[in-house]
Amino acid sequence: MRIVFAGTPQVAVPSLDALAAAGFDIAGVLTRPDAPVGRKRVLTPSPVAARAAELGIPVVKAARVTEEVTRKIAGWAPEAAAIVAYGGIIPPSALAVPPHGWVNLHFSLLPAWRGAAPLQHSVIHGDDVVGASTFRLEQGLDTGPVYGTLAVTPSPEATSGELFAELASSGAKLLVATLEGIASGRLEPQAQAGDPTFAPKLTLQDGHLDWSQPAVALHRRARGVTPEPGAWTLLDGQRFKLEPPRLRPDVEGVAPGRLAWAGKALVVGTGTHALELTRVQPAGKKMMGAADWARGAGDIEGKVLG
Repeated sequence: MRIVFAGTPQVAVPSLDALAAAGFDIAGVLTRPDAPVGRKRVLTPSPVAARAAELGIPVVKAARVTEEVTRKIAGWAPEAAAIVAYGGIIPPSALAVPPHGWVNLHFSLLPAWRGAAPLQHSVIHGDDVVGASTFRLEQGLDTGPVYGTLAVTPSPEATSGELFAELASSGAKLLVATLEGIASGRLEPQAQAGDPTFAPKLTLQDGHLDWSQPAVALHRRARGVTPEPGAWTLLDGQRFKLEPPRLRPDVEGVAPGRLAWAGKALVVGTGTHALELTRVQPAGKKMMGAADWARGAGDIEGKVLG
C-alpha cells in the first residue's frame, strides 16, 4: 500500500520506522517546520524529519496544511495516510485525498481523552488503564470510528513520558496492523461508544503544585506533567522545579508546603500525608538530589513551598 506519513515528535518515529520495515511504500512525510532547540536556539529539524531524511523519504515541512501542501500530498498519490502527533489540523480537502482516509494513532482508549495531551491527563486523573487507539480521522476532535486499541496497566510511579515511550513502540505495531487490515479489506472501523472526556494541551500552570491538595493527587500531577511542562513550585518567590516525589504515608503532621526532614529524606507536607522530594532544580541551577540540595542550602526546616 502506498501511504503518506504525518508526524513531528520523537514519539512518532517508531511508527515511521515500523511502517517502513513492514514494507509500506511511504511516498512522503509531512512534519512541522524546523524549530529552535537548546539555549542557543538552533533551528533543528523535527525527529520525524530527521528520520525521514535518513530513510530517503521526501519531506514537506508545514505548520498548516494549506492548499499548496494538499496539492503536494495529492501528487504523492497515496492510498492512505498515517498520522501520529503531527501537531496540526488536517482540513477536509486533504482528508479527502487518500481513498482509504487518514488513520490516526492516538494515545488514549477513545472516546476517553480526546485532545492534545491524552496520556498526561490519564496519569493526572489516576486512570487504572491507559492505551492507544487507531481511528479514521475526520473533522471532529478525535471523533472518528476506531479500528483497533491496545491497553496497558501503568506502574504506580510511571510518568507520562515513560508511558509515551512504551506506547510509541506498541502503538507502532497497532498502526501497522491497522493499515495491513485496511489494505486487505478485512478491517472496518467501529463507531466510538461511551461518553467522551477531553485532554486539552497542558500549560506551564498545569505543572504548579498546590500543596494543600492530597498527596496522591499531587503525586499523579507531578508524574503527568513529566517531562513537559514539568512540575514546579515556588521557594522564596522563585520557581523551584522538581521531579516526581514519592508517597510517604508514614509521615504525617507536616503542614502543607512545609519542608522537613524524615530521617535522611527531605519531605514536604500536603493536604494529607507527606511527599518525599527526590530531585529538585532551584532557580539558576542544575537538577540535583533533593537531600543534597537541602544540606547545601543550610537551614531549610520551616521553609515553605508555594
